[in-house]
Amino acid sequence: MRGEAVSGLAAGASGDRVRCGLHFWDAAAAGEKIPLNSSATLDASGVDGFLGSRASIGMDVVLIGLLMLLPLLAWSIHLVANRRNFAAHKRLQLLIAGLLFTAIVIFEIDVRLVSDWKLRAAASPSWPTGVWTALGVHLVFAISTALLWVWVVWEAIDRFPLPPQPGTHGPRHRWMARLAALDLVLTTVTGTFFYWIAFVR
Repeated sequence: MRGEAVSGLAAGASGDRVRCGLHFWDAAAAGEKIPLNSSATLDASGVDGFLGSRASIGMDVVLIGLLMLLPLLAWSIHLVANRRNFAAHKRLQLLIAGLLFTAIVIFEIDVRLVSDWKLRAAASPSWPTGVWTALGVHLVFAISTALLWVWVVWEAIDRFPLPPQPGTHGPRHRWMARLAALDLVLTTVTGTFFYWIAFVR
C-alpha cells in the first residue's frame, strides 16, 4: 500500500515504515520487516518513477520502452510481409535490437547501482513469493529474447545480400524471427505483470 508523499524526511524510529525516494512504504503491512539504516532509507531506493507507482524511474523507463517495441515490431513485420520493403525491415530490426540492449543496460544500472527494487516491492501483498515468481518467469523470456534477437540479427546480416533481398536463408530466418517476435511479446507481457504485482498492487 502506498503511503503519503514526504519530502526531506527520514523514516520513523519505530522501524515499521521504510523510505523509498520521497515516499514511505509500510513494510510491516507487507508482511516483512526491512531493517532501517542510512543506506536503505536515504540512498538505496533511487529516484521515484513518473507513472505514479512505487517503482523507480529506471523501472518506469524500461516498462515504457518494452511497450513501445511492440508497435515497432508489428510495423517491421508489415513492411517485409506486405510491402516487401526489406531495407526498411532491416533498419527497424536493428533499431529494435538497439532499444532492447538499451533497456537491458538501464535495467541493470537501476537495480544494481541506483535503486533497491526489493525495498520498493516489499509493500506489495504478493511479496515475497508472488513477486519473485513473476520476476523469475519474466527473466526466462527476457533472457531468451535477448539471445534469440542477437542470433537472428547476426545471421540475417551475415547471410542476406546487400542490399537485403530474399535468399536461401529466408525460410530459416522466418522461422527464427517468428520465434523471437513471440518471445518479445511474452517478455513484454510478463514484464508488465511483474511491474504491476511488485509496484502497483
